Amino acid sequence: MLMFEYRSVRAVMMGLAIALAGTSQGHAFDIKTEVNKDSGPFDLFKFGFKAYKNGQKQEAIEAYRYAAEKGHTGSRWALANMYADGDGVARNDFEAFKIYSEIANQGVEPGSEDTGFFINALMALAHYYQFGIPGSPVQVDLSQARQLYFQAASTFGVAEAQFQLAKMILEGDGGKPNVQQAKKWLNAARKNGHAGAMAVFGNILFQEGQSVRGLAFMTAALDKCHPEDCAWMQSLQEEAFSMATEKDRRGAIQRAHNLASAEVE
Repeated sequence: MLMFEYRSVRAVMMGLAIALAGTSQGHAFDIKTEVNKDSGPFDLFKFGFKAYKNGQKQEAIEAYRYAAEKGHTGSRWALANMYADGDGVARNDFEAFKIYSEIANQGVEPGSEDTGFFINALMALAHYYQFGIPGSPVQVDLSQARQLYFQAASTFGVAEAQFQLAKMILEGDGGKPNVQQAKKWLNAARKNGHAGAMAVFGNILFQEGQSVRGLAFMTAALDKCHPEDCAWMQSLQEEAFSMATEKDRRGAIQRAHNLASAEVE
């Protein structure tokens, strides 16, 4: 399964898919009478989505493939996700990589309804380049991963991309480390509501001597963390809390309450 890095983007796109599938006119789809391989790409996409929701994943895959062959971006995206997750088909990350690459390579027009699919493809490709795909031609390429995260972070303001880019810059993955640049992206991501970025940003501030402010961010982040991320964020916060003075702890807790109610600072 693809990691949580871009799961939130995929959730947004799934919501879009539901909305699009719900716009069909007339009676229900029937692959035998109303939709076939010669149907229009959007009709095939809508049928594929409904088949998927009904648990008919093989029919969904077939419909998505026909629609993808006709250039339908949403169908390509859905098909790539199924390969990436092993959902209704044997997991094949390299096949998913190839489809995501097709989406990314076709580009996107400003304001296009395909923008979300394009962003998701960038995030997926960045992940694959960051970790590689064993047994395939796709090897670890940190420079390429960093570039793709930068594109999603700067052009589209994707909080998760900003967070991943910041972490790579901090570690010097794919380029030189730069704490100030990392802080810039972490700050942007946390302002966009990214709890992990808020925690890491706070930890850096704490290490730099801004004890109250840093600990406040780490504490506030715990109220927003995704269940899969709470453990490492709590570990950061508890370590800093144990090192802070009682006065700084009280000040940080008060600031954390303010941060929880409204984004200040």
